[in-house]
Amino acid sequence: MMKNVISAVCIKCGAEHEAIPTITTCPKCGGILDIKYDYHYIRKNLTKEKLADRKDASMWRYMEFLPVSGESKVRKLRVGMSPFYEVPRLAEMLGIRRLYVKDDGINPTASLKDRASAMAVVKAEEAGVSTIACSSTGNAASSLAGNAAAAGFETYIFVPERAPKGKVAQLMMFGANVISVRGSYEDTFELSKEAIERWGWYNRNAAINPYLMEGKKTVALEIAEQLNWEMPDYIAISVGDGCTIGGLWKGLKDLYAAGFIDRLPRIISVQAEGCCPLNRSIQEGKDWYPMEENTLADSIAVGVPRNPDKALNAIRESDGIPVNVSDEEILSAMKTLGSAGIFAEPAGAAGTAGLKKAVGLGLIPADASVVSVVTGSGLKDVANAMKAAGEPISIEPDMALLLEAFRNKGLK
Repeated sequence: MMKNVISAVCIKCGAEHEAIPTITTCPKCGGILDIKYDYHYIRKNLTKEKLADRKDASMWRYMEFLPVSGESKVRKLRVGMSPFYEVPRLAEMLGIRRLYVKDDGINPTASLKDRASAMAVVKAEEAGVSTIACSSTGNAASSLAGNAAAAGFETYIFVPERAPKGKVAQLMMFGANVISVRGSYEDTFELSKEAIERWGWYNRNAAINPYLMEGKKTVALEIAEQLNWEMPDYIAISVGDGCTIGGLWKGLKDLYAAGFIDRLPRIISVQAEGCCPLNRSIQEGKDWYPMEENTLADSIAVGVPRNPDKALNAIRESDGIPVNVSDEEILSAMKTLGSAGIFAEPAGAAGTAGLKKAVGLGLIPADASVVSVVTGSGLKDVANAMKAAGEPISIEPDMALLLEAFRNKGLK
């Protein structure tokens, strides 16, 4: 029994339903659901002081904010409480007062998606299901495979053929049943949906399962606690399917409603220029419509986003700033983060690329404080990391050749 949860509410028709473990979309109209909390219960049972005393350095330290019974017995990987750095040198480089980087590439399978998959494993246990499935551009897939393996669940995972080899290697190593689909992410999603319905697997697709966004929202809870509950002016995050930005905003709103923070930051929504259906919708003031998936940032290469409503709501409600960045700007941001010791994959660096561009366009004032969320590790996509970083010096074992190479590079 979840004493902190009231219901699952449809964001389309407003109908409220019992928040059972297997619920996905609205039984009445098919709309996307949102988990509704009893904030009075949360305020009564959790304080900042209680949190500070907790030893659990994972996303599960926020149990009062999460839709779980608290009786889970599955073995879980340690997800969450990822590093949070203030980087004054990069703030100065970008031209803002204060910059923090939240590095979720340090999670067990190296991406923010572990937060959703950790939640999926617990809800699958509550539902009494032994097999979990999803479609993914890569990170959700590897996070599900890893978290499910630790908990003893079987997985069926559908990925588009373009998924980076590093991510596919993770899937195979974790023992997942991997189906590589010769088509787009849209094709992949539809096939996974059909298979899940046919075999009755637990659905980990974040755009369908409302509980997974509740896992993702813990990144917002951590940012708030790591900033001692003093909110930044902006939070920059990359956007693909819309689930991560939706989760970030849900977490911030939950904290505000429960009285843990006294203001809400504005969200900087960053998409790739070659695949930006959600940002384009905001910029044009029109309904979103599909785009081709033309970007090297595979994790946000989603031409038909599956959670557009929550993503668009997050941008609008936060008075957010949509920014589209080129692949070249993403590669440059990877190097910028690398200069601070943070290794991000292309989608993971996109938030920082968007922040840099927004500052350059005068959309963010110089006295702003900003958090940039790195959603995945650079080890996920080594090929593009090499594009960003360039090739190493390669010579025969000869000091004269080394000196010559140094001179050519301007090194001493």
